[in-house]
Amino acid sequence: MQIQVVKSKIHRVKVTGADLNYIGSITIDEDLMDAANIIQGEKIQVVNNNNGERLETYVIPGPRNSGEITLNGAAAHKVDIGDLLILITYATMSVETAKGFTPALVFPDETTNLLK
Repeated sequence: MQIQVVKSKIHRVKVTGADLNYIGSITIDEDLMDAANIIQGEKIQVVNNNNGERLETYVIPGPRNSGEITLNGAAAHKVDIGDLLILITYATMSVETAKGFTPALVFPDETTNLLK
C-alpha cells in the first residue's frame, strides 16, 4: 500500500506579490525551496491563513535571498499582499517508508520571509 505524507512545509510566509498576467504557478525564493527540499515544477498546496483559501499549483524559483512569494495567474485572486501562507508538498511512499520519513520543515522570518 502507498500513502501520501507531508514531504515539505514552509510555515507562515508572507505574500509579496500577486501577478494576474503571469501564466500560473507560485514563485518562491530559491533559498526557501532548497531549505524545504522543493524542486522547480513540483506540485504544491497553498494554504492562506488570512482567508482560509486552499489551492494547488506548481513551483517556480524566485531570486535567492529575496523573500519572494508571488502567486501568479488565477491564483493571484486568492491572496492579498501581506497574507500569511503555509506551503506544503507531499510524497507518495510505502507505509513502512513513511514511518521512518522526516519531512523538511522550514520556519522563515515572518517579516522578511528569509531563513533565520
